[in-house]
Amino acid sequence: MRIGELSARTGVSRRSLRYYEEQGLLVSSRSPSGQRYYDEGHVERVALIQAFLGAGLSSGTIATMVPCMAEPSASRAERALEVMGRERDRLSSAIESLTAARTALDRLIDENRRYLAAAPPSAAPAPR
Repeated sequence: MRIGELSARTGVSRRSLRYYEEQGLLVSSRSPSGQRYYDEGHVERVALIQAFLGAGLSSGTIATMVPCMAEPSASRAERALEVMGRERDRLSSAIESLTAARTALDRLIDENRRYLAAAPPSAAPAPR
């Protein structure tokens, strides 16, 4: 498939797809005229890149973390494992913080509902 179809199927702009390729996150084959061609595996890879970016990882971190997106080697795999562990810890901490914030918000919502249920009906504002 060409870049326009990959863009349509993933919801990612052509510009972003070109950027991913510049960063080594995607590797396309090229026609003799230089057109990029992608296969079905690229759809899944773009979804993975989007998930990682949405979780706050930079494209550089993604490229380091996932050596299979570039040319794999033992040293890259070791570095990737280190980065993966660090990013997993960071995400776990963020999830814990978000969970605590949601729990606090749930308590405030419950308190507000109880208050409103017990409060007398509010008077309509006076017309001006």
